[in-house]
Amino acid sequence: MAKENGMIEYRNKKMIRLFLNGVLCGVVITAAFTYLFAIPANSDHWRMEIYQRGGAAYTMDMKSGRTGWKWLVEPIPDTPPKKPATIVPSSQTNVRTERL
Repeated sequence: MAKENGMIEYRNKKMIRLFLNGVLCGVVITAAFTYLFAIPANSDHWRMEIYQRGGAAYTMDMKSGRTGWKWLVEPIPDTPPKKPATIVPSSQTNVRTERL
């Protein structure tokens, strides 16, 4: 019975260790995801990029007291817009008409 009891304790410790390693792995992956994606998305770097392009400004609503970014104009695109195709009229030609 003592040998069996020791084996059960070993299995329990092994399962606990496996569970804790899984939890630690999940915490590390979540921290890495947050560091790579969530923190940069909330930084002012991107907001300043939009502001420099003339697209938005930091505003405050006086009635509700909420602050946030407001679009002022259409953002300037990275690529210039395509020029519209110009239609050149054909040169005038001498049209001969048949006289009856």
